[in-house]
Amino acid sequence: MEIKMPKLGESVHEGTIEQWLVSVGDKVEEYDPLCEVITDKVTAEVPSSYAGTITEIKAEEGDTIAVDEIICLLDTGDEQNETEQEQSTNNQSEDVKKDLQNKQSTGDNNIQNNSVSTTANTKADGPKNNGRYSPVVFKLASENQIDLDQVVGTGFEGRVTKKDIEKVIKEGTNKAPSTIVAPKDSPKVSQQSAYNDPSPGSSIPVNGVRKQIAQNMVNSVNEIPHAWMMVEADATNLVKTRNYHKNSFKESEGYNLTFFAFFVKAVAEGLKAYPLLNSSWQDSEIVMHKDVNISIAVADEDKLYVPVIKNADEKSIKGIAREINELAQKARNKKLRSEDMQGGTFTVNNTGTFGSVSSMGIINHPQAAILQIESVIKKPVVIDDMIAIRNMVNLCISIDHRILDGLQAGRFMNFVKTRIEQYSIEHTSIY
Repeated sequence: MEIKMPKLGESVHEGTIEQWLVSVGDKVEEYDPLCEVITDKVTAEVPSSYAGTITEIKAEEGDTIAVDEIICLLDTGDEQNETEQEQSTNNQSEDVKKDLQNKQSTGDNNIQNNSVSTTANTKADGPKNNGRYSPVVFKLASENQIDLDQVVGTGFEGRVTKKDIEKVIKEGTNKAPSTIVAPKDSPKVSQQSAYNDPSPGSSIPVNGVRKQIAQNMVNSVNEIPHAWMMVEADATNLVKTRNYHKNSFKESEGYNLTFFAFFVKAVAEGLKAYPLLNSSWQDSEIVMHKDVNISIAVADEDKLYVPVIKNADEKSIKGIAREINELAQKARNKKLRSEDMQGGTFTVNNTGTFGSVSSMGIINHPQAAILQIESVIKKPVVIDDMIAIRNMVNLCISIDHRILDGLQAGRFMNFVKTRIEQYSIEHTSIY
């Protein structure tokens, strides 16, 4: 049987083999993960469509394969028939069990009910599949009462593989697998903890996510004529408003109310007022987007994710803060889905997190612009011929000069600046 490169997203036409999880001669079950594939949208495992034996691997690690091209061959042999026979035998066994149950006494039924209750409780206490684990891994863990949250995976980006579960089962209660199963009170081993700075004089192979990021950046710079502008805004009242609500918000909502949520809200309103910023250049046409979907950049060591806040203009500051928190957590826990990173129409980058005060972003192709929110810093400012200490922030925008001129960009930036300066405790609704 032929296993082909699946379509991992609406606009995805190819994928790069990051790592093979099987070798020629390996026996696999249906839904067993075969390899890990990277696209510009997501990283995912490719499951087997059949049970059988791997006879040939057509693509090497690092190869970029088009959707529907063959990546490996699988010999199903007679395993499919055996599976059907086994299922038939199981069905017959179930029929026999039902006949026996009908003949049992009331006392036997009570015993059976207790048994069923115990089984149900065991299942209820078992792990829940949150979509991160392959069906085979989840099934194997459930059958052996293994808490998947406590298993540190050896797969790509810390994913739990079938081999990890089999090793835990094999070693049982031995203390040897302490490197695989993390103690309950210990933090999970993350990709970040394993990251080491390269040593001077060494060379680093560029592959996987970093290779995809590099390609996207080169394409953007080569295709889009970038222009840049910076505007300074007074965020003093924004800071006061956020600090006023900060503690009560965290207590009631369970997540942080960040400065970034206020900035994103102002940008979303600006995109509604100046829709040309919410467009893209496609085939010598400017496509105006109806939805305001704001991409936010989330960095994780050597990886960069750009999840999307959908319909940001329709959300309150609270709603935007929740989306920022959820998407950032998904990115750092490697749980972002393909749909989380699709549909962005404008990008806002929180570069101020790193202490930056001025920067030029590279546009997220094919969007029309990217806005960098720099650090909010206190500085002396002249107001009415008097020196005052204010919280100031630089807003830096890169625009596609094919779509936008300085006039449109300037009006948009002035609008965002004004909205930021209009925030106040008395007149700004968080909810």
